[in-house]
Amino acid sequence: LFVIARTAHLDHDRIAYGETAIFVGHTHIITVRHGSARAHSELRKQLEAAPQLLKHGVDYVLHAILDFVVDGYLPIVETIEEDVLEMEQHAVDAFLSRAEITRIFNLRRELIRFQRILGPMREVSGKLASHDMPCIDTEARAYFSDVFDHVRRVASMVDGLRDVLTSVFEISNLLEQQRQGTITRQLAAWAAILAVPTAIAGIYGMNFRHMPELDTRYGYFVVLAVIATICAVLYFRFKRTGWL
Repeated sequence: LFVIARTAHLDHDRIAYGETAIFVGHTHIITVRHGSARAHSELRKQLEAAPQLLKHGVDYVLHAILDFVVDGYLPIVETIEEDVLEMEQHAVDAFLSRAEITRIFNLRRELIRFQRILGPMREVSGKLASHDMPCIDTEARAYFSDVFDHVRRVASMVDGLRDVLTSVFEISNLLEQQRQGTITRQLAAWAAILAVPTAIAGIYGMNFRHMPELDTRYGYFVVLAVIATICAVLYFRFKRTGWL
């Protein structure tokens, strides 16, 4: 029996991958690692410390190796999950910068690549748990079912993280649109208020000789009072409606 297990570890915001080739015989098992960041020395010590479990044969050792590889997936997802939840909270409290938006897309791309790794691992563990395989005892299938459940759990978490990243970007866009709408309303309100003195000043700025108001003694003060009153009324109306 020949099995290839894809390993993964987190390198900053990037998921680096390796592989472990496993050759399984009736009385022996050989592993060849390439690009894996986790050594198998600790796993070997654990297996050697439990000789009663090694009596089950090479199928138990194969399960231990696959379980060791899959257990390395969970810290990756948990670390990314913490970063994503932090970005989600930041998107609600403030606006995302260009660097943060770029990071969201990079994490989403890494999660898509990670899903492509989880698919074959789920297929391998599923076949070992349900199909007759050389060198695999029927009683050992329950162990591989446990590995299959772990892979499925990680895949479910990755799907959830992708959805959260998408929602973070959508929330940021909605808040940005809301902010732009607020600014637009404020500019429109101030433009309406400033239009009043502009219009009145424009009328009295025309060079006509016969304008009755120009001959009144208190016409200047009356015009100022009218302008101030209209502007004040407009200001409080816009303030009440939430435009200012």
